Amino acid sequence: MRLLLFLAFLLFPVLEIWLMFQVGAAIGGPATVTLLIAGSLLGAWLMRREGRRAWRVLQESVQSGRMPERELADSGLILVGGGLLLVPGFVTDVLGLACVLPVTRPLVRRLSSSFFERRVRRMAAASPYAGMFPPDGGFAGAASPDDGAPRGARVVHGEVIREDRDS
Repeated sequence: MRLLLFLAFLLFPVLEIWLMFQVGAAIGGPATVTLLIAGSLLGAWLMRREGRRAWRVLQESVQSGRMPERELADSGLILVGGGLLLVPGFVTDVLGLACVLPVTRPLVRRLSSSFFERRVRRMAAASPYAGMFPPDGGFAGAASPDDGAPRGARVVHGEVIREDRDS
């Protein structure tokens, strides 16, 4: 994974510069620069508009008392997408638009959610503490209230209430 990230950070700028030269050769240098500046301005405007909308929806969900999972994911995607839109380049603009636009954001949210879920599961399985927290929510090796009962015995959990009779 580290090698893949290293190669991505190494090759991505090369891809962006190559694509800029290709677009510049096709439409001309000034038009390419104008297109890059327009993409950055459009990205800043979109990020501002969608960020306000996401903030409003986030506040409404918190005020209604429900967990804002989707809203937090959308806010994060808008932040990432806005950052990508502000970086000059055509590939980053396309990726940023996919994160910011409300039409494509659910697809990006599902893809990133499944990616991070797989990644967290893989990291949890490789952790030295992997067996400490079983999937049922209990602690491994923790004593159960039924440990003192004979096998097959029925255990009734209850509470003892003592009434003091002073009269």
